[in-house]
Order: sequence, then structure tokens, then C-alpha cells
Amino acid sequence: MDGFENLLEAEWVSVQRFVRFRMTSKKAWIISITRNKCNDYFRKKATQHEIPIDELTEKELSYGRHGISVVNMVRETLSLLGDRDKQILYLYFWKEMLQAEIAKLLNIPIGTVKSRLHTAKQNFKDKYPYHTDVWKGECNMKKLPEFIPEYKIESNTEAPFAVKWEELMGWFLVPKIGEKISWGIYDIPSRKCSYIYDMQVIGRAKVHGIEGVELTAREAPYSDKKDVINRTFIAQLTDTHCRYLATVRNDGDIRNYITFLDGDEFLPNWGFGEDNCGNETNLTPKGDIQRTGTTVTSSDKDFLLDIVGRYTVTIGGKKYDTVCVMDIETYNGGVVSEQFLDKNGRTILWRRFNRDDWAIDRYKKKWSEQLPENDRLTINGTTYVHWYDCITDYIL
Repeated sequence: MDGFENLLEAEWVSVQRFVRFRMTSKKAWIISITRNKCNDYFRKKATQHEIPIDELTEKELSYGRHGISVVNMVRETLSLLGDRDKQILYLYFWKEMLQAEIAKLLNIPIGTVKSRLHTAKQNFKDKYPYHTDVWKGECNMKKLPEFIPEYKIESNTEAPFAVKWEELMGWFLVPKIGEKISWGIYDIPSRKCSYIYDMQVIGRAKVHGIEGVELTAREAPYSDKKDVINRTFIAQLTDTHCRYLATVRNDGDIRNYITFLDGDEFLPNWGFGEDNCGNETNLTPKGDIQRTGTTVTSSDKDFLLDIVGRYTVTIGGKKYDTVCVMDIETYNGGVVSEQFLDKNGRTILWRRFNRDDWAIDRYKKKWSEQLPENDRLTINGTTYVHWYDCITDYIL
């Protein structure tokens, strides 16, 4: 690997911060991307006005649960910029050079540096595929608590019930006209909310002749609910399946629809099930996954999603009769989830578990070392560690 590719692989968290910069004046998101091992390499590129943007890795690295290839999005966005924009962003954010240092290196007035930097940041913001803006007005996000309420999960000896589950896998919204929902991600063991999402169905849509609905998702850090990222995608709900039809990417002034027919371009985690059929809506225990306590065994199938038991979930002082739907690496490789659904098919609690070595190149430690106090599951002899929870305003 060349220098820049090595940096991206090693400093993934900082790349995430790069994307979240988009639109603030803060430098925190890019801290630590530059390392001394590449200083000589980068300095040579900068003085020659050769910015190593094109050497970004092609490897797709999923950001959290959404499957958004942030590395590719950054690379593609930067490739749309002119050399002058790429140069000033590189020196200021990757190299963390002061404006006066940049002025000296490029032999230009400091006022010119300030002007170029302002223009480059605005151009990056305008071309980044996931539009970011400042939320104006009221939103449902404020309903979600800063800390997840205390909860208890108790196994029920009664037989699991069948359930009609019409939520979009991974997003909790039912893709029907008039539906909306807010939900949050809560880190464990801190139990503190890190990100919140406000979603709604905004109208009907059609993709390749298939009717569906268009959805918007607004994402924001809990600590700054006005720093919003907007996403748009199209989904379809039938009597038997719920699936994504397309995701929308803004390429400058062009809205680019990436659909289920676009193969690898249809981002990971959007298309799942055979031929992108989506998740089944009529759930009954199949016996594909067997669970006893924290020990789980499963059949050898590509898509493993099954009801594994009946549980009473007490959260926020309320009790819910639920079935636990377990997903073993269907939605995200190396990831297992527990989704507790009530008889209405709505999510009461969602819990994510990472395989112990999931993304170890990125995080440098096994999850059992990072989160030694968190719950664990043993699935077909492999350890998975509890990472975070999700709740929605349905239970509030």
C-alpha cells in the first residue's frame, strides 16, 4: 500500500470524523489522520502540488450499521474537486498545518489561504453525496432520553407467537404513507445516546416499474441535534417482504439513484435476501437458530433470521410481551442482533453484538478486550460481544 492508503486503513475512526466535518469549522474530526511515518511522502506531494487523493483505498468499509462506504464517499467527493481545493484541504486537515505555515509553503498571502480554505470546504459540502444542513424547527429527536432506560430481559416459558413484522430491517420504520419514527443508538456500558434518527415516509415512488415509498432519514449526534445529515431511500412493503429498492446519492446538482439492479453499486446492507427480496414480514419460528441462554447454534444458511424465544422485556417501568428475532450476519458481516418485537410487530429493544474479531484491523483490539464487562453470546462456538442498543419513540 502507498502512504495514503495505509493511513486510511489504520485511521478509520478519523476518516469518519473527516466526513462529519463537512460542515463545521472544527478541526477535531481530522485529528490523528496524519502520522509521522508519511510526513516526508506527503510533504513532497504538497510542494509539487500533487495531492494523493486518487490513492484512496477501494476497499469498502461500512460505517456503523448503515453500510455507507464512507471511504469511497470521501474519495469520490474529493475527486470532484479541483486541485486547488484538494491541496488546501489536504494541508489544513490531513497535515494539520497552520494557515501561516500553508501561506509560507505555497508562497501566497495568508488572506488567500483563508479564502481558498473557505471555498474548498464549501465545495466539499456541496458535492458530498449525503446532504448536511442545520435543522430548523421542531423535530421528534428531542423526545429520546440521553440515557437508555434501565431494562430487564426475562425468558418466558410460553411458546413464541407468530408476528407480522413490517419494519425496514435496520431502520425500524414501517414503509407506509403517514409513518414516521425517531430512534437512537445507545453505547454500552455507558448507556448514553450517541446518535439519533428522525425518519418519515414523504410520498410514493416507483423504481424500475415497482411501486414503493420514498423515505427520509435525518441523523444527528445527540450532543448536537442541529448538525444533521439527510439521507433518502426508497422501499417497498408487500404482504410477504419488506425491502429497499434504491438509495439516493447527491452527486453535485444531480440526484443519483442506485437501485437493486445495480449490483455492487447497491451499497452493502441495502440489498439482502435472495435476489434482494428483503426481509420476510410473516415471522414464525423456523428452527434455523436454536438458543439456550447465551449459547446459540444455527444451520448453515446464507440468510439467518429466526425467532429464538419468547421474552418479557421490562424497560422504563413498562412490561412488554415479546419474541426475540435473531439475525446472524444477515444484515452485516460479523454482526449479530437481538430484536425484541411485540405482538404489533414493533421493536421494543434492539441489541447489537460484534464478533470478537470484527473490524480488528480498524479497532486494534478484540471486542472482549475493549468491552470486558459487556454481555456475550457464543454462536456456533464463536464469541460475540454486546456493543450498543437501539430504542424508538414507540416505547416512550
